[in-house]
Amino acid sequence: MKQERLDFLSSNSKFTKRLALSIGGLCRVMTVQDVARLMNLHWHTVKELDKDYMREQLAQAEPPSPQVIGVDEISIKKRHIYRIIVSDLEKRRAIWFGGAGRSKEDMDKFYAFLGKEKAEKIRLAVMDMWKPFRNSIQAHAPQAAILFDKFHILRHLGEALDKIRKAEYARITGPKRKFIKGQKYVLLTHKENLTTEGRKNLRLLLKANKRLNTAYLLRESFDQLWDYNSEAWARRFFDNWKSQLRWQRLDPYEKFADMIDSHWDGIAAYCKPENKVALGFVEGLNNKIRVFQRRAYGLRDEEYLKLKILTCSLPNL
Repeated sequence: MKQERLDFLSSNSKFTKRLALSIGGLCRVMTVQDVARLMNLHWHTVKELDKDYMREQLAQAEPPSPQVIGVDEISIKKRHIYRIIVSDLEKRRAIWFGGAGRSKEDMDKFYAFLGKEKAEKIRLAVMDMWKPFRNSIQAHAPQAAILFDKFHILRHLGEALDKIRKAEYARITGPKRKFIKGQKYVLLTHKENLTTEGRKNLRLLLKANKRLNTAYLLRESFDQLWDYNSEAWARRFFDNWKSQLRWQRLDPYEKFADMIDSHWDGIAAYCKPENKVALGFVEGLNNKIRVFQRRAYGLRDEEYLKLKILTCSLPNL
């Protein structure tokens, strides 16, 4: 017995490729359950047809050959189960999803996937300050400069500011305490992003607490570090910023400054004109992944999550 293969059928021979493409396009903007209800199909069938659509997207996409990569990890389940995501920051697309954690051995799998010849073409790697990622790129692409992600650094600074807020709330008694309670969002959000009510609460908070006012102004001024085109001027700015911590009793900020000192090379790399790359893509990709997971109330099928991540920046078929 022989079964003939017809070109117009999808991998599920009950459906045509045209229907699979239509369903895959809908799944880019709708949940699988909504598409299944709209097309009067079982949700499992819709998901499998969506997988076919995304595999075809990857097959038609240009093979990855990045020169500037962004490295990050996401938590896919509870209990700290991680997967690594590598992006091509120049072409603004995710190119690899894998590993069984975030160790050096897991990161090494990306360079095995990429191949030695393409790894030698990488000139810049943007990542957080996680040491195994650095060790891996130094082993496989030693010619590449390492740049620490601005958004991860500012997140550390925001956490330091929140620790100061909590310490002040614990220290102060009396009526001034009400200005601090429940103002975490107001304090950690940039002023231009606040509502009129939020700006009013921020003014009251900073007026009522001198230490928080100093910490807030230091946090706002730290953004200037990424505006310099000279490492010497960037270092002078940071040394001046650090000197302002003297006698302020802002212990979380002093620990943050020590962390910047110990990772200075990976921060100063941004001063070079050739390293002025857009750093927001990785953070935007993380937001998209959280939307995927939230929209599906958690994705148990890891292959489906992988395909979603790798194709979210590719054009529609």
